[in-house]
Amino acid sequence: MTEKVLMKGNEAFAEAAIRGGARFYFGYPITPQSEIPEYLSRELPRRGGTFLQAESELGAVNMAYGAAAAGGDVFLSSSSPGIALMQEGMSFLCSSEVPVVILNVSRGGPGIGGIQPGQADYFQATRGGGNGDYKLIVFAPASVQEAIDLIYEAVPLANAWQNPVFILADGILGQMMEPVRLPEPRPFLEEKDIRAKKPWALTGYGGDDSGRRIVKSLRMQPDELEAHVEKLFRKYERAQKELCRYESVGIEDADIVFVAFGTVSRIARESIDLLAAQGIKAGLIRPISLWPFPYAAFDALGKKTKLVISAELSMGQLIEDVKLGVNGRYPVALIHRTGGMLPTSVEVADKARQLYQDIIKG
Repeated sequence: MTEKVLMKGNEAFAEAAIRGGARFYFGYPITPQSEIPEYLSRELPRRGGTFLQAESELGAVNMAYGAAAAGGDVFLSSSSPGIALMQEGMSFLCSSEVPVVILNVSRGGPGIGGIQPGQADYFQATRGGGNGDYKLIVFAPASVQEAIDLIYEAVPLANAWQNPVFILADGILGQMMEPVRLPEPRPFLEEKDIRAKKPWALTGYGGDDSGRRIVKSLRMQPDELEAHVEKLFRKYERAQKELCRYESVGIEDADIVFVAFGTVSRIARESIDLLAAQGIKAGLIRPISLWPFPYAAFDALGKKTKLVISAELSMGQLIEDVKLGVNGRYPVALIHRTGGMLPTSVEVADKARQLYQDIIKG
């Protein structure tokens, strides 16, 4: 690790991808993540990588598909409407088991929406906006440093699982500045090493092995497609056991438990302190992996808990997984803003206190 440096989120994300080993980037400018392609257009070629600005997000995801299928370590980034355009390609990547790291610096919607931050891409990321049965591995950082760490880790993780790894970072993280420590750079994977380290990749026919390599999504025979999808879901079942991540704060004896990810989890932490000053004990479950979702985190909730609150920048998407985790044991409520509006910690604490008092009054 280096000494701490002050960096803007988007530039730190881009640097983390390079240091993580992503040698190839394909993308297209869109607010609030345009500093990422700007930074990579300068830095990647200097350091032996390849930057290519595509004609659109559709072009970018399919260029990424091609480069990654040939064994390249690829990084993609965009923001909400751009990610929507990439959904078909993401389905192809999962079906073909081609690893790519994808970052969404999300904004408000629906449609073009606005350029302010949002979290309404939760369903898009965790349920999949493309066709068919597939899963993305999805992580949600709450700080610029955590985003760096997750992006850095995502390159080898995507390769290990032969699956896209998706980072969902709301627009605030992309635009804010924080002191961070950058990890030591990994060397880029050389072309001569791809055959050994990625035996499935398309590296040309011939050489020492006589087998033909095929990366494909199309399977015309129904029984073949069914067997392939079932194989994918055996992998996803393993991921649910091995990749769940979360942070919990003071939930065992809490009156109120917030569930929040990303920037909103930071607001919820401040609200916990405000409620404590009013004699109400609150705790927090912060999912770090959005898929697989850490349902087991809710097993630690105690008998004292009267209310679980999903706090989010959407009309209520995270709350669906919160309800599944709670499994009917506690009342579940929603505190939210949308359209790019952010709640203050005072606003969240006041609404939580009112909801709690309503339950106590019966």
